[in-house]
Amino acid sequence: MKQKITIRDVAKYAGVSSATVSYVVNGINKVSEETREKVFEAIKELDYQPDFTAISLSKKKSNMIGVMMPFFDHSLAPMFRENYYYTEMIGGMEYIARKNKFDLLISSVREPQDCKSWVTKRHLDGLIFLGLFPEELYEELKSLAIPIILIDNYEEFGKSHHNIRIDDELGGYLAGKHLIDRGHKSISFIGHDLANFPVDWNRSNGLKKAVKEANLSPDAVTYFEGQGSSFEIGYAMGMKLLELGDETTAIFASSDILAMGIIKALQERGKEIPKDYSIVGFDDLAINMISTPGLTTIRQDVFNKGVVSAQTIIDSIEQRITVPVNVTLPIELVVRESTRCLN
Repeated sequence: MKQKITIRDVAKYAGVSSATVSYVVNGINKVSEETREKVFEAIKELDYQPDFTAISLSKKKSNMIGVMMPFFDHSLAPMFRENYYYTEMIGGMEYIARKNKFDLLISSVREPQDCKSWVTKRHLDGLIFLGLFPEELYEELKSLAIPIILIDNYEEFGKSHHNIRIDDELGGYLAGKHLIDRGHKSISFIGHDLANFPVDWNRSNGLKKAVKEANLSPDAVTYFEGQGSSFEIGYAMGMKLLELGDETTAIFASSDILAMGIIKALQERGKEIPKDYSIVGFDDLAINMISTPGLTTIRQDVFNKGVVSAQTIIDSIEQRITVPVNVTLPIELVVRESTRCLN
């Protein structure tokens, strides 16, 4: 086995002290350009790999950002396999992290104490939460002197951290108004968990506002909850929707991935979109480019949400921002082939 090259080997090869090599590796401007070049040449010739764990301990900075995601079925695999929202979001985070020479470390929320231990052991410089942020976890993390970013958080106890989100209520309103303006007076809302998921509650509340503005009865909306966001859950909700018969003419799904599962279920039972049902999704994920028919949806730039989240946490780590910021990103209605006007 090849012997590991140490900082002493590099120093001996370059004819300098170990401290000089350490200055160069850590970017400390205490050596001449000529000496710096000699050290870099030695590093290259010897294929020296610095111990970044030791470096991070000495500098009290690891250049690592933790990303916490919902804990599901003992693994994160289903989240990435079944919900493209998370993959697009993390893609945006990774893009900015890499540009700024940071790495992402992804895990899932279990017990509050486990989360705190994970952050401490990994020497994380900052933490981003995707999904619900329970109050017990907030209390446990209060003692950690690192910046925290919350995404789509509406809880009162989250106000002491940075928050990146969109106007979910406006998104629900735009979806509802679009369907109502096309003559639909019986709409099914397919969500995840209205009681425990504030994002869905706000989107459904926007739909209610559109219904009220149009002087329709509150009974114009029927609510379904899938208890999750995946193609399979959307498919199951589509099958459940068929039990209503022809009672509903339009569907507002709280995510694109739910909408696609619903469309698949309806099409397998001989229903046509938008002839039999008009449907609006939410997110405008990249996968929409290959969906048939093209999905009308509320567009939020999910990749950019990840970009803004990562840039905000890095700015906070580098102390370019020192107080919690709340960022509301823009949304818009994108009309495609999945909705139609009733005669």
